This record gives sequence, C-alpha cells and structure tokens, in this order.
Amino acid sequence: MSRGGCAPCRGFSSALKKPFKTDAPTAHFGGNAGAKYARPWHSARMRRWGRFVVAYALLSLFAYALCHLLGVNPWSHPEPWWVLDDSERWVYSAGLGLVLAALLIYSTRVAVKHFGWAQELHRVLRPVARGIDPLGIVLLAALSAVGEELLFRGLLTPLLGVTAQAVIFGLVHQVSGPSRWVWVVWAGVVGALLGLLFVATGSLLGPLLAHGLVNAVNLSYLKWNDLESKGAQLGGLLGQRG
Repeated sequence: MSRGGCAPCRGFSSALKKPFKTDAPTAHFGGNAGAKYARPWHSARMRRWGRFVVAYALLSLFAYALCHLLGVNPWSHPEPWWVLDDSERWVYSAGLGLVLAALLIYSTRVAVKHFGWAQELHRVLRPVARGIDPLGIVLLAALSAVGEELLFRGLLTPLLGVTAQAVIFGLVHQVSGPSRWVWVVWAGVVGALLGLLFVATGSLLGPLLAHGLVNAVNLSYLKWNDLESKGAQLGGLLGQRG
C-alpha cells in the first residue's frame, strides 16, 4: 500500500489537474540556460505534491500522538490471533505483508484487463500521479502508509474492530464521479485485509510494507501509463494501471 493509498483524494486530484506552464522548453536546454528555466518549473510541481507530503506527515504525527494519549501501542495488537514471540511476529508479518502487496497489485492488473470499471477508475485517478516526480512518489507512498496504518490499523482496529475500521477507511477514499463507490469498496476491502493481517500477526510491520509498496507501484504505473494513448491496462490501490 498505499498506501498505494490516500485520504485527501479529491483535493489532490483537482490540484494536479491544473496544467503546468512554462515559456521555455527546458527539456531541450543545457547548461545554465536549462537550469535557469528548469528550477521554477520543477519547484512549481514540487509545491503541488509537497503539500500532501506535509499533510501525511502531520497525519502520522497526529495518529501517533492520539495513540499515546489513549494509551494504545499502535505497533502491536494487544490480542493477536497467533501466539508468536516478538521476532517471529515481525518476520511473519513482514513476509505476509509482501505477499499481500503482490496479490493486490496483480489482482488490480487482472481487473483492469477484463473490467471496464477498473479502466475507468484508472482514468479518474491518473491525474493524481501525473505531476509527481519519483521522489514525490516515494515520499507520498511512505508517509501515506505510515499515517493511515497508524490511524486505521494501529489505533482504530483494536478499538473498533477490523470491520468498522475498514468501512471508515473505504469511506475516506472517495473520489468524485461515477467511480466513487467502486473506489470506496476497493479501499474498504484492502483495509479489511490489512486489518486482518495486523490482528493475526499482532505486528503493524506487514500492513505498513504492503500499503507502502502498493501505493508506490501503483502511483508509478499511473504516472507513466496512459490508457488513451497506449491501450494499456492498469491496476491499483492508490491508482489503477494496466
């Protein structure tokens, strides 16, 4: 994930739909001239996705502070299903998290290949990723995974249970348009799987890895794959590709 994965989807998408304008073809300039024009263009893009990096960093701090205030340890479930020692718990959680990430990425590719709703969701979500550079993708994937996992799995799962936190997780991932409820249902299913992994192993490491990987892979695919021009197929938690 994830995570893949993002709370302020609508604001994020609308911010990135705005075209980036520059009077100089910076890609074809070298030396000082190219640097002169490239910096403002690059910084304009960075300001767009940088706001969401900051938002997710603040979400992470807020979730962790809330856990501390309520006396909840977000890294370990208080009543895991499997009886494991600490080292086994982290190993099992990490391994299963990687497997879950692979299955989620693969399943979305299959869905986009065969179902029109998945292709439409790719078109809706692609503007989110188009203006993000590789550094932004890494930062967004990592910080969104940390913030959302601390809040939904680390805090809400022990307090509310797997089902309730998954429903809330799905509802906050709405996007505007006809794909809204498809995205809500998909995010809810992913939230339930991440919650089950947390409860089963008792460790948050697996959900963190799965969420971050899914978000990074899917954002990258969204950025560089256009269904309209290539007839490609997509997939994704934080975005569909093909």
